[in-house]
Formats: sequence, C-alpha cells, structure tokens
Amino acid sequence: MSLKQISVFVENKPGKMQTLTNVLAEHQIDMRALSLAETSDFGIVRIIVDDVYAASTLLKEEGFIHSVNKVLGVAIPDEPGGLNRVLQVLTAAQINIEYMYAFLGGKDVSHAYMIFRVEDRKAAVTALAAQGIRCVDHQELEQL
Repeated sequence: MSLKQISVFVENKPGKMQTLTNVLAEHQIDMRALSLAETSDFGIVRIIVDDVYAASTLLKEEGFIHSVNKVLGVAIPDEPGGLNRVLQVLTAAQINIEYMYAFLGGKDVSHAYMIFRVEDRKAAVTALAAQGIRCVDHQELEQL
C-alpha cells in the first residue's frame, strides 16, 4: 500500500511557491498534504494531491521540474506516544526513514496522519500491519 507524492523543484524566490499553488488551484487540483524543504537556491515541494496524473501532466505543461515517488501514508492514533509507537515498529524492523511530514485527516479526529519516505516500503507496511498500525492509500484519503 502506498501513496504517490509529487516532488516539485521551485526556485527560492518570492512568489514562486504561489505560482505553483496558483497553477494547481486554477485546474481544481486539491492538495491533501504539503511539505517544503529549502536551500538557498531552490526548494523541494512535496505534495499529495487528489489527481496525481492530472497534476503531473499540468506541471509538465507549465514547465515545472518534478518527479512522482511512492511514499507511505500512516494513520497514527491521535494520543500521546502515537508517533513514537510507529517509530518503534519501524526501528525494530530496521526500516530507515528518509523523511516524514504530517497532514490533516479531515473528519477523522481520532487519528493524525504522517507521510513517510522509507528505504523499504513493503517491509514497513508489513511491520506496521503486524502491530495493527494502518497505512492509507489515495482512495482512503478521499474519504477522510
């Protein structure tokens, strides 16, 4: 189980992020999650959207350099230690986390949601499922 994330390279200059969001908004692309990591010259905007194909096609047409990667979406009980439990399971399974970020879960207030980029996604899903931790896909995100 995985989600497709779009990573977009954006110049680190005033208005460039708004240019990206404007293109998506004009074409009714809904962002479900977003992370921005920057350097002095450019940023990497990581987004989960409702229509990956349409967004990727649109970004290409508009000249944005981007890639599509598979990531793991995890439902984490919204309680003290919820994230720690997930990290314990991944650590015990020797799964390395490359990066992670949170996103809103909409109507489901009993869970927080995290996006994980891990070295071995399949092993992570197996380890998490064995401990009763649920991973989410795009279809489930649309129902949150």
